[in-house]
Amino acid sequence: MATKAFQKIFTKITQITKATVSLHAEDVGYGELATIQGQLAQVVKIIGNEVTLQVFGGTEGIPTNAEVVFLGGAPTLKVSDQLAGRFFNSFGKPIDGGPEIDGVEVEIGGPSVNPVRRKQPSELIATGIAGIDLNNTLVSGQKIPFFADPDQPFNQVMANVALRAKADKIILGGMGLTNDDYLYFKQVFDNAGALDRIISFVNTTENPPVERLLVPDMALTAAEYFAVEKNESVLVLLTDMTLYADALSIVSNRMDQIPSKDSMPGSLYSDLAKIYEKAVQLPDGGSITIIAVTTLSGGDITHAIPDNTGYITEGQLFLRSDSDVGKVIVDPFRSLSRLKQLVIGKKTRADHPQIMNAAIRLYADAANARTKMENGFDLSNYDERSLAFAKDYSSEILAIDVNVGTNEMLDETWKLLGKHFKKEEVGIREELVKEYWP
Repeated sequence: MATKAFQKIFTKITQITKATVSLHAEDVGYGELATIQGQLAQVVKIIGNEVTLQVFGGTEGIPTNAEVVFLGGAPTLKVSDQLAGRFFNSFGKPIDGGPEIDGVEVEIGGPSVNPVRRKQPSELIATGIAGIDLNNTLVSGQKIPFFADPDQPFNQVMANVALRAKADKIILGGMGLTNDDYLYFKQVFDNAGALDRIISFVNTTENPPVERLLVPDMALTAAEYFAVEKNESVLVLLTDMTLYADALSIVSNRMDQIPSKDSMPGSLYSDLAKIYEKAVQLPDGGSITIIAVTTLSGGDITHAIPDNTGYITEGQLFLRSDSDVGKVIVDPFRSLSRLKQLVIGKKTRADHPQIMNAAIRLYADAANARTKMENGFDLSNYDERSLAFAKDYSSEILAIDVNVGTNEMLDETWKLLGKHFKKEEVGIREELVKEYWP
């Protein structure tokens, strides 16, 4: 970047760590960008006139007399309809070989929407994944994470949600993606002919980890443009928030801050909340819905990252491998959408709440039958039927590769109930049984 006459330039660095440099400077703002010997950096701490900058590419090779040029503002993104169908890096620069974006320059990471301007979420977001739409229906303006082990195909699930979800715009924020994952997303969106409504901000494993910290703000700044200015429904997909939190801890450790639980920074809760609280349903119809991936270390949901995430978000979708059917399913016992009651039976068919509850209860009966079997007890005829039902239910409804519409998913579940149980065993209201029993 060429320096301008009014930019502040300093050449005396007082301290250098692996990721940060400190110097004495005045009239500098928190979050302001600077270049240090051509490398981009951002102000992360100000005490008096002692300013600490985080250097995105790392500080290797920076001498204490390096030229530090303050650019006079926080990172920005140019927003316009031209964003649609494009891939960008963490700094909002195109990486797909296409032209620069022409648009209005907006600072990223601004405040979330004033609660007074919010409306209670009430619109259904159908993902086409029956395991989500049946038991943990999503609502526009909701914030919800997938909890998954690192070896599970969560990026495939994300790509499927992006292609199937009924939203005007889908914005992908990819943090620490492998090159294979990046190319996978690109190829899937391209082949489906859906690129015109998908916008991607990508940080790959080849880029410095610290650059990941900009990705959610870039994605949400683009989302706010389409939701607020254009009254569109926007779905933001963030993967993987664990790698985002790891980048936060890299910076705080290198700044010698005292770590909190699981060596995470003490500010983890507010750092995550600042992102998730951007989810909103606006009165004029625009909305931002956030689905994020949080990978678990050895399935540990008590780790600081999923633990804090659970307090901020409205539920979670839990992926697990079901060895009985050899598929990854959305676990109905450990998943929860706290807003589903706002749309099930209201924006979906009237039988949805009853069929959801009946199927879960019978699935729980199968879990009890499995425990009896493992402990060497005899199984009743009902136990055997519930186990057979659970297998079918896992493979034909809960598995993440099941792609059906909401009515079709309800019809399928009725068929499974009719196949394995008598009418009086399912505990569903008589008028619904009369209408829908196969």
